Amino acid sequence: MTQLALVIDLNVCVGCHACVISCKEWNTSGNAGSLSDLHPYGKDPTGTFFNRVQTFEVGEFPKTETVHFPKSCLHCEDPPCVPVCPTGASYKREEDGIVLVDYDKCIGCKYCSWSCPYGARELDEKQKVMKKCTLCVDRIYDEALPESERKPACVMSCPPAARLFGDIHDPESDVSIAIREAGGYQLMPEWGTQPANHYLPRRKTRMTIHQDELVRADNPLNKEHYAEPEFDDPSLDDVTSW
Repeated sequence: MTQLALVIDLNVCVGCHACVISCKEWNTSGNAGSLSDLHPYGKDPTGTFFNRVQTFEVGEFPKTETVHFPKSCLHCEDPPCVPVCPTGASYKREEDGIVLVDYDKCIGCKYCSWSCPYGARELDEKQKVMKKCTLCVDRIYDEALPESERKPACVMSCPPAARLFGDIHDPESDVSIAIREAGGYQLMPEWGTQPANHYLPRRKTRMTIHQDELVRADNPLNKEHYAEPEFDDPSLDDVTSW
């Protein structure tokens, strides 16, 4: 069975939020929209997003690192959100493994969001239905697009190419090769949901500084001291009363 999914390289992601913006734009204009925003410029802004990037620090000062962690629906192979839906609005497609929501059946009861261990479901407060990532299902099968562009909007827009898309059940696909060669892993596998989306781990790199580099006159690691500039004429602040 085909299982389409995303593979996200945490070693490459720079937290630019291009994936968040492109996802919002495409899906608001597409079949899954609209993704409403309430009071976007007010005191308590709220909105519906299919994809979010969480940024946090790891380690202890001064040895800390910043981690950018994109997260959306993981399109689990055994999704807990499907059997708890009382109306059958949440379902998993047999042909490609994508988990979707039928808005015509959804009553906004939030059972699916409570059952999801990844917090990937959001209530659209305007339409009162649950929404989630669709892997841009209306885009990846659009024959009007060139084949190279039949990918989720987040994959197409990622500047450092940190996101891959494909069939993880195909051993020769780019995503399967990346998972094997880079040690890709599932998020919280202990829940037994078998999330289809995978993450490629951050890799430690070491910077070696040789002794001769520290004594070079043009060494950028040395702090350069500049003389204070001298001005004969008074500045605008000296002669103007603001």
